[in-house]
Amino acid sequence: MQRKWPTRIAPALLAALVQSSMLACAWGQESARPGEPSRVDEVGPIVTLQPIRPDERMPYAIEPRAEPTLSNQRITALLRERIKYVFVIFNENHSFDNEFGTFPGVDGLYADWRGSRAAAATPGFFQSYQSVTGETITVTPFLIDPAGNSNVVDSVDHSHTGLATKLHVDPKTGQAQMDQFAADEYHRFASPGGSANQAMGTQYARLVMSHVDCDTLPFLWSWANHFTIFDGIFATEDTPSTPNAIAMIAGQSGATQWVKHPSPDPAQPLATGFTGPLFGTINGVNYEGQTGTTQGPPIVNDPQPFYGSEFDRTVSSGRVQREPSSPSESYGPKNIASNLTFASVPLTLLGRTVTEITRQNLDPGFDLPDIQKDIPYIQKLKNKPVPWRWYQEGYDHESSDPSASATHASYVSHHEGPQYFGYLANTPPLRSNLRGMSDFFNDMTNHALPEGGVFYIRGGYHNQMHLVPVVEPGTPAAKAKAIAAAKSGDDDHPAYADRQISEAMAARVINAIASNPRIWAQSAIIITYDESDGFFDHVPPRILAYGPDGLPLSRGLRVPLILISPYARSHAVSHVEGDHNAVIETINAIFGLPALASLPDEAQALKDGNSEYFNHFAPAGFKQQHLGPDDIESPISESLLSGFSPSRLLGRLAPLPASLATIPPEVVSSLPHYAGMGCRAIGITPVRPANQPFDYPPPPGFNSLPSTYPAAN
Repeated sequence: MQRKWPTRIAPALLAALVQSSMLACAWGQESARPGEPSRVDEVGPIVTLQPIRPDERMPYAIEPRAEPTLSNQRITALLRERIKYVFVIFNENHSFDNEFGTFPGVDGLYADWRGSRAAAATPGFFQSYQSVTGETITVTPFLIDPAGNSNVVDSVDHSHTGLATKLHVDPKTGQAQMDQFAADEYHRFASPGGSANQAMGTQYARLVMSHVDCDTLPFLWSWANHFTIFDGIFATEDTPSTPNAIAMIAGQSGATQWVKHPSPDPAQPLATGFTGPLFGTINGVNYEGQTGTTQGPPIVNDPQPFYGSEFDRTVSSGRVQREPSSPSESYGPKNIASNLTFASVPLTLLGRTVTEITRQNLDPGFDLPDIQKDIPYIQKLKNKPVPWRWYQEGYDHESSDPSASATHASYVSHHEGPQYFGYLANTPPLRSNLRGMSDFFNDMTNHALPEGGVFYIRGGYHNQMHLVPVVEPGTPAAKAKAIAAAKSGDDDHPAYADRQISEAMAARVINAIASNPRIWAQSAIIITYDESDGFFDHVPPRILAYGPDGLPLSRGLRVPLILISPYARSHAVSHVEGDHNAVIETINAIFGLPALASLPDEAQALKDGNSEYFNHFAPAGFKQQHLGPDDIESPISESLLSGFSPSRLLGRLAPLPASLATIPPEVVSSLPHYAGMGCRAIGITPVRPANQPFDYPPPPGFNSLPSTYPAAN
């Protein structure tokens, strides 16, 4: 039963918006799917207010129960009036607990919206493994701060198989145990033997349990504090980056394509790739005359896009330019993805122009086979087309390039979601939607952004601000040199990025939006991540699907998500459950798009996936009801609508000012941010363990850079 609240807020109630230290609640609908309770049903309220100290004044915070109760249909109608621009800042590779595990009011490492939680009640808090010498080693979560080089860490195991190991799903219950993070990290290095390998394994078993707070990420924590943070959003796929980059625009990584085109050999269920001739030279290697086989769907690793690879026979001409390849990326006959042919948001955004645009595809027999029913369905809806762009560092010529030619030096090609789809990458009118990072800022400066639309922004291997990672005082010269050479990226990926350089990129993007009153007034900005990198998170994901390898395919670990908008709730936490489909559902709602899961080709594949053949890849009794997009609102796949304030959408409260999102430029470009005292600067006290004034410190001898600087292992 849904609680009802007044549709008008009394002035006296507005005058007492927040009671000191109270967590206010908004209650949601009961689960509509038998046997599939939502996470909200399990933990309680949909939205809570972040804890507020008696000495704090939060003029924009409203108790959720004081908000008018509106249906999703009414909220959607209001959003369509108010929001014309959706910006998605799409970062890389951090779990929710790794970056926000001690953020006040969220389901974190030591507490949730109800208050403190004992370590023993936190899944996976104690991680034990057997060392090669027979000792039992236990690792628990701990804080690293700027004095410990928390801005630059190495990447942990986020392979498809490694993540499955870390989740440790009990086949009898289907529940992830969340208890093999340290063991996976240790044994992948230490098992071969040798002191160096054992030392490496020990450090990685520690690193995977580390987390940071607002001293390291003051901008992200400030945005989460002023607007709405979501603590129930997971990676769509239990995989590394590429599948989740694809899922951001498609809600899946190819499950429907797998259902439509399973392996012809039942004895080799993974043989779903395309075999064909190779062409041309990539990164100095001539592949002429060779043959290769692509990685077939569903994509579960980090292969390169088909277009732009050695399979691609496109010749640059006046009409079409060949998709770029990255000089820093790994290509080869076994590391290329199949051409993806299932529906995506860029397809539904075409609206009534979908037939006209897709007719211009250069190889329709190869690029369009699995959307043959979707195209006329979208056409028949007669929706107005919605502009979209995918801006990514290094895709084309950047301001940081040393010459007039694009070097693609900062381009991470396996993060470029649209490039994996032939009907996007091989259709000339759609190619212009793929752009570099400099193009975003030029478009904002020159007022060249379309009048509304959906805009994705991603960083890369380097940063255009020419910022250099800061290292702690007294760092050995060799270590400082290694950090400066390896960690200047701006997409937050631990392997090559600096956390503060990455949030500086996000601040630069948000400042550009907030400084334009017309665009800010009509904007929703979403900051989120593709996947967790394999860092510890304590919340077990709901397992929705299994792939042809018999491993969990969906979902992956929790990732951060922040909603910034003039119409957002302020100082709020939403606990709805979802994944990248939540972003798609929100875009669908704002722009009136059909759900991908409702399109004829996808709907048929979703139905066909729940069959004896596909169910046998899962544990006994499991039904494959989610082999495809999941962007139809349900208790287990919810949109981000709960992050918007009904009072602001109705005009009963003023929109939130752009100043709440703005970071002064001199702060953005100064490292470390706020001299490493970000929590004090933004006025947030992280949650600490119960009865303990400080967070757990790093283990003695901890090295956050076991691969970059192994001398400290």
